[in-house]
Amino acid sequence: MKILGIETSCDETGASIVQDGVKILSNIVSSSLPLHAKTGGIIPEVAAREQVKAMVPVLDKTLEQSHLGKNDIDAIAVTYGPGLNGSLLVGVETAKTLSYVWNKPLVPINHLVGHVYANWLDNPNPPSFPNLSLIVSGGHTELVLMIGHGKFKWLGGTRDDAAGEAFDKTARLLGLTYPGGPAIQKEAVTGDPESVNLPRPMADSKDYDFSFSGLKTAVVKIVQGNRKIKTNDFAASIQEAIVDSLLKKTLRAAKQYKVGEILLAGGVAANQRLREKAEQTFTGRIIVASPKLSVDNAAMIASAAYFNFKPISWGEVESDPGILI
Repeated sequence: MKILGIETSCDETGASIVQDGVKILSNIVSSSLPLHAKTGGIIPEVAAREQVKAMVPVLDKTLEQSHLGKNDIDAIAVTYGPGLNGSLLVGVETAKTLSYVWNKPLVPINHLVGHVYANWLDNPNPPSFPNLSLIVSGGHTELVLMIGHGKFKWLGGTRDDAAGEAFDKTARLLGLTYPGGPAIQKEAVTGDPESVNLPRPMADSKDYDFSFSGLKTAVVKIVQGNRKIKTNDFAASIQEAIVDSLLKKTLRAAKQYKVGEILLAGGVAANQRLREKAEQTFTGRIIVASPKLSVDNAAMIASAAYFNFKPISWGEVESDPGILI
């Protein structure tokens, strides 16, 4: 089965064709990141306007790269939430139109579930069940037990800032560029992660929730106190604090639920230190997609649609920016 996926939950405009949920035939992403880098963050209206302009060219390139036509497509999948409302509408209305005009089944996909399925793409040894998924991005930090395809148990999530948001905000405080995750990772390579004593908020709480606002506040106080700390040391310490906070509860959950595999998903999963430390501290198997597939893309949406194939009428699909798993 060949599924055309469409992803427009944030500032990217993505389209991809995936065969049988695992083989990528084409994967095109157009990003408005350079515009948002100038303002230090995403402006939703700007993102949506850019996606309107990019949508048709991205679809054309996707079909061209795959050497397929509309008659070769078996179904269409689209992200319906969570995300920015204006951006989601661009993708959802495009998918609904194509579904109607091409007479193809339409499968709405949760963006967070899509991130999990990035780990099935081009993977000769795909995940097994049960497994534990740590979904970390600019807007979400969620810990989910996956019992089977489409069978999720939400264990906990962030109560305030997400991990990616914490990277962005602390990077700005350090005078680094947007997005903050890659900027901090680059600086941290030559830094000492033990140079600054930073908190690991909620790391010892009995639940599986996360919090990063306290870490951000601690960085603010240090910056305002004019302590002379090298930027690379500060960046390494921030990165280590975020990684430690994520992994401590993830490892505890893996032990409690007796899972042998942990899936890292979402844009922050591209962080090299998170990958390294997860592999160093977990005795089981760490599964993580390539950095290109960890960030927002439409291939993961098409993959999720194949393994959770529940098409509905195009007229019933609506965007839902606030939904969780």
